[in-house]
Amino acid sequence: MDERAREPDRGNITSGRCYECFRPKSHCFCDLIPRIDNRTNILILQHVGERFHPFNTARIVRKALRRCHLITDHNRRMGARHLPIQPGAGLLYPCAKARSLTELPGTERPSQLVLIDGTWHQAKTIVRDVPQLRDLPCYRLAPSSPGQYRIRREPNSQSLSTLEATVAALHTLEPETIGLDQLLFAFNTMVEKQMGHPASHAAWRRKKSRRTHPCNVPLALLQDSRQLVVAYGEATPGRLGKRTVAPLPVNWVAQRLGTAERFSCCLQQQPLLASDLWKHMRLTAADIAAAVSLDEFRSRWNRFLHRNDVLIVYHQRTYQLLRHIGASQPRHLVLKSIFRNWQTSFRSPEELMALEGLTPPTAEGKSRANQRLEMAIALVEQLRSHYGGI
Repeated sequence: MDERAREPDRGNITSGRCYECFRPKSHCFCDLIPRIDNRTNILILQHVGERFHPFNTARIVRKALRRCHLITDHNRRMGARHLPIQPGAGLLYPCAKARSLTELPGTERPSQLVLIDGTWHQAKTIVRDVPQLRDLPCYRLAPSSPGQYRIRREPNSQSLSTLEATVAALHTLEPETIGLDQLLFAFNTMVEKQMGHPASHAAWRRKKSRRTHPCNVPLALLQDSRQLVVAYGEATPGRLGKRTVAPLPVNWVAQRLGTAERFSCCLQQQPLLASDLWKHMRLTAADIAAAVSLDEFRSRWNRFLHRNDVLIVYHQRTYQLLRHIGASQPRHLVLKSIFRNWQTSFRSPEELMALEGLTPPTAEGKSRANQRLEMAIALVEQLRSHYGGI
């Protein structure tokens, strides 16, 4: 999607911005970027959210290295395409089994190095969603000094930008290669120039005083996960031309986030729902036969809940199903309302997951409610880890 042939050349500078380094024309530093004849092939997989970030360094790396391929795409499409990963490739990613590049003997050094460009959370989702990465050996760096990317917030002082990580890796794998220090100089020049801008100082002060979590993420969502229950319910449909005043739950599923304890219950329907509705909900004959009365549902639901639980649902209508049958209604949060604070162009959980770079769970062997529950759980985890910093 974002590959060398699709990038504009050096001459493509509008009156305001250079589309090579993506900096304002007055801050363009393309003339400082060297052309490096690297031996180790570099493949950068870039999260789509980073593509137009003005301080992204993957573009600089791609421009500098002769043997470099940059691919930008959504996680799901990236996972489905055939990536140009070569025999002898390794993934630069600090997983638990990653080996230090500096400790590798010459015969075991990778001929191709795959890097992930994005935030730490984005990198984790790419590694999770791209099957070709799963069998690659992982390598890590051990930087001797903090990264210099002061114009972007990093998780800790030892974190490196994509450019710094690439230079550090190539310094280890091929120390004789000329131009790596010049590339680092160009990068540092860009940082210093940006830090010298008055607006950058104001922005950095705001970053340093930033809240530990976005103000739009409810505090209740960041509490002990053992008190968070995620639920999804399928409801009786309305009749054509008539509004259903109080729809009742048909299939209700829930999971306690911290312990993975599950609740699953189908309710008896009078009259029995049409077979095409059971099929739409992907419920089996065994599910229908095991359906319980409202009294039995309320009893099981009350036993499942704890005193201080917070119920998390995708839509407010889901929560209202509990009121319609007189079941316990703990305090609750609505995912759709929370995400509407910064994501506005979605109409379904599937569209919201795509916007967040998440892969929807498979429907195979699951009821529709269980599949939607897994989506809701993934969105809750996204809020807690990506936006809430947990």
